[in-house]
Amino acid sequence: MSFHRRLFLQGLIGSSLGALAHSQTSSLEQLGPMPAQMPASQESGIEHIVVVMMENRSFDHFLGWLPNANGKQDGLSYRDNSGTVHSTYPLAPDFTGCGHPDPDHSYNNDRVAYNGGAMDGFLRAGKNDIFTIGYYRAADIPFYAALAQSYTAYDRWHAAILGPTFPNRMFAWAAQTDRLGDTIELSSLPTIFDRLASAGVSHRYYFNDLPYLAFWGLKYVNVTSLFSSFLSAAASGDLPAVSFIDPVYTIIDGTGNDDHPHSDIRNGDAFLAQVYNAVANGPKWANTVLIITFDEWGGFFEHVPPPRVIAPNNTDTDLDPQGSALLGFRVPVVIASPFTRTPKDKPNRVDSTLYDHTSVLKLIEWRWNLPTLTKRDASPDIGNPAANFNFTSPDTSLPSLPNPYSVFSPICFSGLGGGIFSSSARVPTDGSVPAGAFNEFANSQAVQNFLQHPRFQSESTDPEH
Repeated sequence: MSFHRRLFLQGLIGSSLGALAHSQTSSLEQLGPMPAQMPASQESGIEHIVVVMMENRSFDHFLGWLPNANGKQDGLSYRDNSGTVHSTYPLAPDFTGCGHPDPDHSYNNDRVAYNGGAMDGFLRAGKNDIFTIGYYRAADIPFYAALAQSYTAYDRWHAAILGPTFPNRMFAWAAQTDRLGDTIELSSLPTIFDRLASAGVSHRYYFNDLPYLAFWGLKYVNVTSLFSSFLSAAASGDLPAVSFIDPVYTIIDGTGNDDHPHSDIRNGDAFLAQVYNAVANGPKWANTVLIITFDEWGGFFEHVPPPRVIAPNNTDTDLDPQGSALLGFRVPVVIASPFTRTPKDKPNRVDSTLYDHTSVLKLIEWRWNLPTLTKRDASPDIGNPAANFNFTSPDTSLPSLPNPYSVFSPICFSGLGGGIFSSSARVPTDGSVPAGAFNEFANSQAVQNFLQHPRFQSESTDPEH
């Protein structure tokens, strides 16, 4: 059995079981006591930054119920291509959406949904049906809902480009993209990994079933490890300064824990609880910042139109005369840390500064005095979340949070899919995975070369490697 096939089956089993000017006054009131000014980065107390990027959920769809936040769920309505008006509705007890198309969030249809800022085209984008205007309540994502109210949530955190998965994941590491669609050609963009390596700052990428870093060939293979190694390092206090973590991707429809349709969101909730518990119960929690974000909104409804900000390059052709590009729609970000803890007996913290994926890069660059990557992460258009951290009185106490378990999530054979992961996928018999964008990438020679590297052959049996 190939190593990639082993990883896929393990994932299948596991998932079946400086910008304060942009801050709104109301958000600062909600945030509670803030430092008079940011400390020198080396004296901030931050020694570890852990970043988890999930898949395909919008703020309104996941956190629109959150108190003190600019969210909407009930009472919105959208017109489909036939002229019929449909109202937003709660999705539970449907936790997968299997039987509905994966909401379209391709570059061109994103602009149909956006509709010049009217934000009313979600049911007219591609083959979308009413799934795209459904939402989940706090009880449906018990861990993440409690985390959002125990630490700081962000209601103006946008995807970095009004486009699909691959362009946004490029932004998350490179502060720019070299593509507008989910194409699988290799990338040569400089990344935050290069900046960290040049500065001698320890860093590592942890993956489950599919290493996104293989988009750069074997360049970063030596700073890549399996997710099991992250759990070991967190427990022993040996995490690097910067960690990036990917969940089990939904390569075969319904089988991931990445929150991508049509995987069960209860498995995404359980995965996030596992990551949080690993770092929060580890010996370095007092100096750790855990950022949970989503690559993009997945085609789900949003009521807040994205602003335009500086474009890092000319790949995005939808620029205004000043050279500004649209951000993507909002994503449901939470940062958990002693520096972002909701004060006891106080309202939940909501930060309404404008952020995007490059805000994570700005935070890392600020903390370790790294040069910026592009005009985007260098720009004051986008905030650095550290500007609103509580450095004066960090709180290392741990809230009482739900500890959800994974549930059995069968393959979705609805045959109605049309997004990145086709729900018409079938389990192959030759050890490969089905067709589709991420599926195509998983079967690519770049990924096969990456996974067949000797370090993974040994690490698969030795988590300490």
